[in-house]
Amino acid sequence: MNLGNCPRCGKLYALNFRDMCQDCLKEIEKEYEKCATYLREQKGATIHEVSEATEVSVRQITKFIKEGRISIANAPNMAYPCEVCGTLIRESNMCDSCRSRLTRELRQAAENENEDRKSGSGKEKETYRAIDKLRKN
Repeated sequence: MNLGNCPRCGKLYALNFRDMCQDCLKEIEKEYEKCATYLREQKGATIHEVSEATEVSVRQITKFIKEGRISIANAPNMAYPCEVCGTLIRESNMCDSCRSRLTRELRQAAENENEDRKSGSGKEKETYRAIDKLRKN
């Protein structure tokens, strides 16, 4: 029997497919039911209003949305935070601004790497430059 510590509460439990103890799984199901019930009654609610009314964290509500358990298709005001900047979004993990910034930075890093290869720089310098570029933000 494989044992592990629950990442949510820290208790020892027999490992299962959800990687969480049964008590925490039950608690998450109760949180889901609270959120679903509230959203049925208040279709125009925002994620922060749901969180305040149900005492379920915005992070957990976001997980419910990403798992497909809570649909935002019929909830016009429901959005969740971008994983980078926290701007409220309705799809993906990042807002358009963060996605375009990341794309631009990756393109620039690739161009710098190509320039360094052409100039004959060492591999250590390239690795340092890529890491240094990411640390600036």
